[in-house]
Amino acid sequence: MLDAYAFIGVFFIAALVFPLVPLIAAWRLRPQRSTPIKRDTYECGLEVTGGTRVQFKVQYYMYALAFVIFDVEVVFLYPWAVAYGQLGLFALVAMSVFIIILVFGLVYEWKKGALEWA
Repeated sequence: MLDAYAFIGVFFIAALVFPLVPLIAAWRLRPQRSTPIKRDTYECGLEVTGGTRVQFKVQYYMYALAFVIFDVEVVFLYPWAVAYGQLGLFALVAMSVFIIILVFGLVYEWKKGALEWA
């Protein structure tokens, strides 16, 4: 039984070591001098004019949030679609309720104007 925990421990240590070793090595081996030119913003080979901070409209975030929500829902739909033949009527009803809730959410977003770019 302890072997199973040892395997998980080794996996956890490896999961920490593999990304940390290259990061620490790059940090320690890089040149330590920095000049203002190296810290300057580089944009397509041209000098930067104006501020480099651009504020996005909240509308963009609403689109991004809606995309993430509906994309995650598709992830939930995929295993159901793969195993549809073996799950029976209960799974069909449960997934139908799930899809109806998604459609209500989409209609709500549409009615609130979250899908219009203006």
